[in-house]
Amino acid sequence: MTADATARPQRKDGALHFPLQDSEQVTHIYRRHWIYLWPRTVWYLLLALAPVIIAAVLVAKTAGLGGTAGMVFWIAALVYLAYWALRIFFNWYRYNNDIWVITNQRLIDSTKTTPFTLKLSTADLVNIQDMTVERDGVLRTLFHYGDVVCQTAAKQQEFRLVGIPHPEETQLLVDKERDRERTRGR
Repeated sequence: MTADATARPQRKDGALHFPLQDSEQVTHIYRRHWIYLWPRTVWYLLLALAPVIIAAVLVAKTAGLGGTAGMVFWIAALVYLAYWALRIFFNWYRYNNDIWVITNQRLIDSTKTTPFTLKLSTADLVNIQDMTVERDGVLRTLFHYGDVVCQTAAKQQEFRLVGIPHPEETQLLVDKERDRERTRGR
């Protein structure tokens, strides 16, 4: 093997914001259940629009939406709506970039809360000792989502996949890949 071959950079999958190892293949990418995104988004929209509509009606009935009072109202309303638009965008961004990736070699927890932050944790599949599925409550049962808790032999002993759809299927997939990786390593 030449020095160029050992010094080449790790390959990067287009859908991921971190590199994969040479022989690593993505088996599945998980995001939180949609219930973590849409109720909050609707709530933010209500908080954004209701006060503006109420204030518009009040200003229209008292001072009118034309003239100085109307101009002040529209500027304040635009600033207020821009704030809530940013909140809604970052809510979507966090949801879209909080992922768990199962590969044929490891389990990866990647969280990007903003474009400038990244928290990346990995656990080799062979180091996962046992797993627990936690699903409690009416909503989690009705909408089929929950947590998968993996115990590892590493320093950070608990690896938690929070709020993922169909956690039993995820546990089965990790079990299958872990067993395959263990038999390959022998």
